[in-house]
Amino acid sequence: MSSLSLAVRDSSTMLRRNLLHARRYPSLTLNLLLTPVVLLLLFVYVFGDVMSAGIGGAGADRSAYVAYLVPGILLMTIGGTTVGTAVSVSNDMTEGIIARFRTMAIHRGSVLTGHVVGSVLQAVLSVVVVGAVGVAVGFRSTDATLLEWLAAFGLLTLFALALTWIAVGMGLVSPNAEAASNNALPLIFLPLVSSAFVPLDAMPGWFRPIAEYQPFTPAIETLRGLLLGTGIGHNGWLAVAWCLALTALGHRWSKRLFDRDPR
Repeated sequence: MSSLSLAVRDSSTMLRRNLLHARRYPSLTLNLLLTPVVLLLLFVYVFGDVMSAGIGGAGADRSAYVAYLVPGILLMTIGGTTVGTAVSVSNDMTEGIIARFRTMAIHRGSVLTGHVVGSVLQAVLSVVVVGAVGVAVGFRSTDATLLEWLAAFGLLTLFALALTWIAVGMGLVSPNAEAASNNALPLIFLPLVSSAFVPLDAMPGWFRPIAEYQPFTPAIETLRGLLLGTGIGHNGWLAVAWCLALTALGHRWSKRLFDRDPR
């Protein structure tokens, strides 16, 4: 078999392994999925009327804020899902299975590829579930064409790939699962200080650069533009640039850590 065929075969095997782990032990995925769902319900039904008035002016109904909120929650879901990736990778590194894999005639990069592809699939599935909850509470896309829907799906997948590679590196560098979970917390924290919940214009001047110059904000604004017909401006290429840069950085970092002597 060619090197490419071996890589594809072994990566597929590792992908099945990770998907089986996720199916047999769903508690971590469900716990991470619970956070964006709870925040969505909290901000819609507890703060929805007040936030709608702040965004749409007096007399605006809750639907205005639901439309604003859901794109940010979808990207927050991806950040939360990748925390599970960091924990899973750390468990593999510390429980001895990687040392066993190193002695076997398998493609070296297939272990990480299996983790990454499996995590991206789980992230996309989680986005679908949270998106269904968003539709149930009143989210409706405004005049989005098929091409815009495909672009939105592509952005979500690319963003999931970028964060997954960063999460893999965090898992590899962590001495145990607890440390991996703590190291990956910024992937959940960053959406809270982005434009996910309130517009940038409503933030204090000293705080606005923190929210503006980070990867989640341009991705959220691009997703809003695609689904709601609002302006995207420079956020589109910024979001793609962030995704490509994080993917390249995470891949290089993870490969370098994985190629070190096992701990």
